[in-house]
Amino acid sequence: MSFELILPFLRPIEPLLLDDGVSEIMGNPDGSWWFEKAGKLTSAGSVRFDAKALRTGLEIIANHLGKQFDESHPLLNAQLPDGSRLAAVLPPVVRPGPSLTIRKFAKVRYTLRDLIQRNTLNEQTSEFLVAQIVAGKTLLISGGTSSGKTTLLNALADTIPEEERIVVIEDTSELRIAKPNVLAAECQVECVAGAVDFATLLKGALRWRPDRIILGEVRGEEARTLLDSFNTGHGGSLATIHANSTTKALRRFCELAMRSHQQSLRDDISAEIADSVDYVIQMKRTETGRRITDIAHLQGFSREGKCFALETVFPTLQESSLSTH
Repeated sequence: MSFELILPFLRPIEPLLLDDGVSEIMGNPDGSWWFEKAGKLTSAGSVRFDAKALRTGLEIIANHLGKQFDESHPLLNAQLPDGSRLAAVLPPVVRPGPSLTIRKFAKVRYTLRDLIQRNTLNEQTSEFLVAQIVAGKTLLISGGTSSGKTTLLNALADTIPEEERIVVIEDTSELRIAKPNVLAAECQVECVAGAVDFATLLKGALRWRPDRIILGEVRGEEARTLLDSFNTGHGGSLATIHANSTTKALRRFCELAMRSHQQSLRDDISAEIADSVDYVIQMKRTETGRRITDIAHLQGFSREGKCFALETVFPTLQESSLSTH
């Protein structure tokens, strides 16, 4: 079901749906509407959407997608055929009306040159990151929600050498890697028969002869498998993680890796991470757009001090420092 087919049920937000510059549309239970464009959140004050009409429209959309959306199934998470993601919630989970969030599939694919023009990074930073990709360094891209992690990852993947085989694993397909030898796999957790989650896909990916693995987001037990892959010859990989600083990104990576190996010592996993991850890139959404705020070189892990040794690469972005747990 494409945007063209859902438009009759979402007329009040049609202009936002058709605007290729809008990346996300959010309708709150109180009837207020917001949208994100170029990394900025803006109120759509002119949008008026009757709660009952919205609910009816969402029920019809869910039905077309083969899903249920009613009092017994008040949460709807669906992917539209064009890759856009739709998430809705019904009362009484939210009040007084339903909520709707649509994350649109990006039709525009940004290159590093585009990101430089948008001030996400500068020439010096771009050249440095390209050199690390070509040299086979492993990069972890950290940031909050809608901070530009996936956009940066996609742009950096353009610089991977043409002769290398890339395996891409995502929850929902967003990346478009323009390389000749790419195997892209998507999780199928909603399938009753044959459900395939991140961890299962990643284990399978290690048998698909990858030179590099790109993981859309590290967020569960697959962190342990990813760490194993880094330590068994799959360096030069790329992954994103949800965190608000480079140090917190490494700490979160460690915590996720411990979920399936709770008998492991935190210090041992931290040391493995320090041996396998080369750089952590921190992204942030600011008032003027998405920015790289820090690039930290991971130099090791101190068992005595129980801290990661991080050296900021560019003092122009942030003064050099030693980050700790």
